[in-house]
Amino acid sequence: MIGRIRGVLLEKQAPEILLEANGVGYEIQLPMTSFYQLPALGQEAIIYTHFVVREDAQLLFGFADKTERALFRELIKANGVGPKLALTILSGMSAKQFIQAVSYEDVSSLVKLPGVGKKTAERLLVEMKDKLKKLNLDGGEHLPLLDGQPAGVESTFVAADGGAKEEAISALLALGYKSAQAIKVVNQVYKDDMSSENLIRESLRAMI
Repeated sequence: MIGRIRGVLLEKQAPEILLEANGVGYEIQLPMTSFYQLPALGQEAIIYTHFVVREDAQLLFGFADKTERALFRELIKANGVGPKLALTILSGMSAKQFIQAVSYEDVSSLVKLPGVGKKTAERLLVEMKDKLKKLNLDGGEHLPLLDGQPAGVESTFVAADGGAKEEAISALLALGYKSAQAIKVVNQVYKDDMSSENLIRESLRAMI
């Protein structure tokens, strides 16, 4: 089991990154909540990981802290929830927001996520309630800071232009949103000089 990787960030195309450690490049998929915290290309990052082996693929998922990884692991144990849907859930809301949604039985917030219908949302509320009590929200270790700023500041992302829009749409499609929906929401929230990070973030917020 690969549980933690410390290496240099070579590429990032939401929601996937390429992290080099000891000469090996690891392709890792991250929920957007962790993706926002990434440092600039060429900088060192620490990623907590979960390794999934299937008949047709070997997939590595990464997280900014242990709490988010623990939640991911509990989500994929739930009936009808695979790694991709778990990644989508954690991209649409933070670990704390998801736990609050479960605590308050907030079905309406969950069904706005792609791939989460009413039955799936109701099942998640039932199956996750007891599991979430065991998670420690304050015990996670986070990605390192850069130059006194939180990792993931605007300067680490593509400048706001057509490329930023394309990057945001590509990220939403990878997370399961439909093409027409992704294009529409990106165009709605886009503002001049908006970084691709903020464009993705605001697009996901608009979905909920």
